[in-house]
Amino acid sequence: MSATFCFSVHTDAEPSALPRVMEVFALYGHVPARCHVERGGPDGRDLVIDTQLEGLDQAEAAQVAKRLGRIVSVVQVLWSEKRRAAA
Repeated sequence: MSATFCFSVHTDAEPSALPRVMEVFALYGHVPARCHVERGGPDGRDLVIDTQLEGLDQAEAAQVAKRLGRIVSVVQVLWSEKRRAAA
């Protein structure tokens, strides 16, 4: 069964950071359902890229997170399955 997974990628605010993160999703054949990017930290040197991907299973989400963690300038990758509210 496929689900929605949330990824939060913390990286240095470099011009190539965002395209490198998006490239990982493209390599796995996914387009994020949602994406939010925010600069912060001391003097705006940090970048946080929050995305949601649909149509993944747990194993594929783990592969995506591992690949994201290998990107140059990435400091941390957090990910989790999105929980749906009970009806």
